[in-house]
Amino acid sequence: MGRWRPPAEKSTALITPQGHARLKTELDELWRQRRPEVVKALAAAAAEGDRSENAEYTYRKKQLGEIDRRVRYLSKRLEALRVIDTTPSDPEAVFFGATVELENVASGESHTYRIVGPDETDAPTGYISIDSPLARALLKKRIDDEFAVELPSGVTRFVLIDVSYEG
Repeated sequence: MGRWRPPAEKSTALITPQGHARLKTELDELWRQRRPEVVKALAAAAAEGDRSENAEYTYRKKQLGEIDRRVRYLSKRLEALRVIDTTPSDPEAVFFGATVELENVASGESHTYRIVGPDETDAPTGYISIDSPLARALLKKRIDDEFAVELPSGVTRFVLIDVSYEG
């Protein structure tokens, strides 16, 4: 009985307009392009005869299951998401959608991050989830505020250098 897992933590159901458009595009591509291609390839593999030793058939069946799972997830998730496309009433403070520039107090290194929803996080581009410890610590901070955050590498102190909102 080792397959049981506790339910995942509820993630914040916020998303930027760009992230929402990207998820809708992914759903459309999966449903209208990839799925029909896989169904056609699955039918061709099934027509080859004995399915028990047909690696192509097994592969395509698994691939179709993965596509269907992702389509189901995206369909439900897109309904639950709330698109945030307005600038907050206080643009000097950090809220959802903010692009922030931080300076590490110890090393003096500067980093730029954008606070986005959990569905559009992308560390290499600097998009961090609003559910992340760093984003939680940043919320409602203002320029020149110094704060500490518990990161995997330990407690780190930052200074907020700049806050902006893409329009």
